[in-house]
Amino acid sequence: MKFVKTPQRHDSKVFAGDRLRRLRLSRGLSQAALAERLGISPSYLSQMEADLRPLTARLRRRAAERLGVPEGLFGEERDQRLADNLREACGDALFGKGTVSMEEARAAVRAAPEVADRFLTLYRAYRALSEQHQELHDRIAANGGSGEDFAAVPHFPYDDVGEWVQSRNNHFDRLDRAAEALAERLSPDGVITQDHLARHLRDRHGIAIAETPGLLAQGTVWRLQRREGQLLLAKEAAPASRLFWMAHVVALLDQRALVLAEIRAAGLASAGARALARIGLANYFAGALLMPYEPFLREAELLRYDIEQLQARFGASFEQVCHRLSTLQRPGRPGIPFFLVKTDIAGNVLKRSSATRFRFARFGGPCPLWNVYRAFTQPGRVLVQVARTPDGVAYLSIARTVGRGGGAYLSRPRNVAVVIGCEIDYAGRTVYATGLDLRDPGFHDPIGPGCRACERTDCRHRAVPPASQSIDVGSLERGVVPYRVRT
Repeated sequence: MKFVKTPQRHDSKVFAGDRLRRLRLSRGLSQAALAERLGISPSYLSQMEADLRPLTARLRRRAAERLGVPEGLFGEERDQRLADNLREACGDALFGKGTVSMEEARAAVRAAPEVADRFLTLYRAYRALSEQHQELHDRIAANGGSGEDFAAVPHFPYDDVGEWVQSRNNHFDRLDRAAEALAERLSPDGVITQDHLARHLRDRHGIAIAETPGLLAQGTVWRLQRREGQLLLAKEAAPASRLFWMAHVVALLDQRALVLAEIRAAGLASAGARALARIGLANYFAGALLMPYEPFLREAELLRYDIEQLQARFGASFEQVCHRLSTLQRPGRPGIPFFLVKTDIAGNVLKRSSATRFRFARFGGPCPLWNVYRAFTQPGRVLVQVARTPDGVAYLSIARTVGRGGGAYLSRPRNVAVVIGCEIDYAGRTVYATGLDLRDPGFHDPIGPGCRACERTDCRHRAVPPASQSIDVGSLERGVVPYRVRT
């Protein structure tokens, strides 16, 4: 078998002085105190905070460890995502015909990252209000709705929580380590079974497990009855799902204080966002409990990130393994940085996170050339794609449907798919690169962040023009797409 040799990544200069200074001040540290922790002189730290010196890879790792934050917080990926989103938002017709260049967007993010972030929050609110206004207008026109419809103030809990998770690189170290410690107590070999969790719930919380037929057909997968001391699980569900739900309940009962501390620190604005964050963190703990960090990372490296072999090793589902792989960003001991997207057949994005430079469209639809949408035509089959984004970065994407039945003949099954991917610099460490010519650009599919944000001018699959450019609709000829994008 021929393996692709992974090239070394060249460390680029990263200037993150403002972020480093804000972290230092938030922890009440003087420049001298932080410099001592980092093993550098106060004058050197002062120059880094003034962006006169870059943060080297070694100092980024050390700062992340000493300040207790993900290393990615100092990386260029976060700023690039922010600049991409800023440029996409500024391409809205609301701002007129002028465009904002990528250099201008990056400069704005470097100069005032918090302002850029708040501008995007404001723009998301504007977009949501515009969509709500149009929906209400249509409803009033069709049904004669009352003016009371306009009284509702929209909240964006999913967006708020998604942005927060992304800001943490989808890694919550304290929860991860707590889950790893519990897993070691329950099962020294690192493999957690239903018996382990049933015994823990019974002994610590007085809760018995009852696998209940018919629950799934009612639209319920589990129900905790504290008064009766029972956890009802849908008997029709897959064993991996029942195991995960038990771990989720363990998180809610065992880790309430830690989960609430994380939520308080997040500063989420709405009760809905805080409730979603609570569920998300319980799911995170559940995945970390069933797939403890060190044993899971060792097996992942040994098996070359073969998702199906990891499923068998840890008794998890395809989606659970993919999500766990996307969280392996422990400071000083990271796995491959992956992005993860979960979507339905209509293109609605249900979950997204990225530890890479990979960019998702924030204000438009997805790209039809991406293999995650081909997955719906071949249910259950793992599809591999080498794709190149408009910024010239190539990624290895692994996609598969993960939908489940509805529990009854008349129930409509939920059709969803997940895709996980990494930059091709890391692809050689995975089994999915076997036999692929990763370096031949002709083998790369040209994908984008979604038509409104994509600047490709020669795409035959474009649904709508890019928001930041004008179009030319000629009268003497017509291409596959009924307009040309002016460059």
